[in-house]
Amino acid sequence: MQKHLLAAGLLTIAMPALADTPVLTVLTYDSFTSEWGPGPAVEKAFEATCACDLQFVPAGDGAALLARIQLEGAASDADVVLGLDTSLTAAAAATQLFAPHGKSPTLNLPVDYADPLFLPFDWGWFAFVYDKTKVTDVPKTFEALAASNLKIVIQDPRSSTPGLGLLLWVKAAYGDKAAGVWSALADNIVTVTPGWSEAYGLFTEGEADMVLSYTTSPAYHLIAESDDSKAAALFDEGHYMQIEVAGKLAASDQPELADKFLDFMLTDAFQSAIPQTNWMYPAVTPAAGLPDGFDTFRPAKSLLLSAEDAQAARDAALPEWQAALAR
Repeated sequence: MQKHLLAAGLLTIAMPALADTPVLTVLTYDSFTSEWGPGPAVEKAFEATCACDLQFVPAGDGAALLARIQLEGAASDADVVLGLDTSLTAAAAATQLFAPHGKSPTLNLPVDYADPLFLPFDWGWFAFVYDKTKVTDVPKTFEALAASNLKIVIQDPRSSTPGLGLLLWVKAAYGDKAAGVWSALADNIVTVTPGWSEAYGLFTEGEADMVLSYTTSPAYHLIAESDDSKAAALFDEGHYMQIEVAGKLAASDQPELADKFLDFMLTDAFQSAIPQTNWMYPAVTPAAGLPDGFDTFRPAKSLLLSAEDAQAARDAALPEWQAALAR
């Protein structure tokens, strides 16, 4: 009886302790939380420092994060949104749902970056990835790709940040001629997927010759699979950059913990997980450097619109894209 009473007493003591553990909710994209993504390692490392429960909530691809926050507004349960990029930050700032981070970190980006609301955690260049054993005549421009018989898979710019990045890539490279490029490319497009994972899966299953991904995607196959058959096509027009960011929601009930997470995001514990889980360049180069083979496909020219220009370009480019694919 005394043992049972003792156990009951310990349970009573333990219950409030568990109830008092603060929870930090981070809304992010699906692949970040997958078993092969950065999420599990980041969660373990942050919880070792915060005396908290870090909970990642997946919400589709990157562009879907903004749509969800716009829908939920200040009632969102999220404290931090991780996985927007600079093509979406102007629209995200316009919601007035994000709080200033108040930080001035030293970053390792190929361009100058400063935003009072959003902090970068990784970056990369978009590229079309192909199998060297199957594609031998590799296009070096969008026009050459459109003139070829190659079949490509891309992502929807309304739900996917890579898809939106492609839209801005074509617009930044061709300007007023972008609509013509899309019309020429339409016959090459096998399908348009909601997100990156679906598109890349179709490519690896042999459903397309090329897939919209990143210059670092071949590094995954090389490092994780010892497979050097994948490559990124380098285009003469240059390659559009993606800078992925995180921001704290103003309505968070854990503002100090959210700030602590943003600080942690730029430490070696977080950044060292990025290259071989998210397969992107870290915003702060880890002490161990980058893995061998990670920098194989480096474009000679980078393209990137400001957040405001990207929003304006999207508004012009989306109808062009829709019209071309509707034919």
